[in-house]
Amino acid sequence: MSQESTTPDLVERMRLMFEAADRADWDGVLRFVAPEAVWEATGLGTSFDGAAAIKVFLKEWSGPYKDWGIDVEEIVDLGNGVTFAVFVQKGHPIGSTGEVQWRHAQVAEWADGVLVRITVYRDIDEGRAAAERLAQERG
Repeated sequence: MSQESTTPDLVERMRLMFEAADRADWDGVLRFVAPEAVWEATGLGTSFDGAAAIKVFLKEWSGPYKDWGIDVEEIVDLGNGVTFAVFVQKGHPIGSTGEVQWRHAQVAEWADGVLVRITVYRDIDEGRAAAERLAQERG
């Protein structure tokens, strides 16, 4: 009989989600997202409620770019169902030869192996501090 852990590897789940995002595979991104999840974009001052709204946002966000993708710098499981990630979005605006890059932090809240809330921060240090507070509060 196997004695393997039944606790999901949240870092692996985040890695799979980022890989799917890099391919613009939005169904793959949403594979581990609860139907009622919230995606908060602090830099935009808005949030998206529910997996369907999150998918529309992701499609519209990446749509104006050719060769849009994501490079992940860091993913950490802080415990108590909280992960923290730093990533860079990049792409060439359609009709331009230039490249645009944005570096962000992401705080993810998990329950029963699925994401229930994602908060994206433009300020990496602010995001890291928020993630550490949240992990401690949830402990």
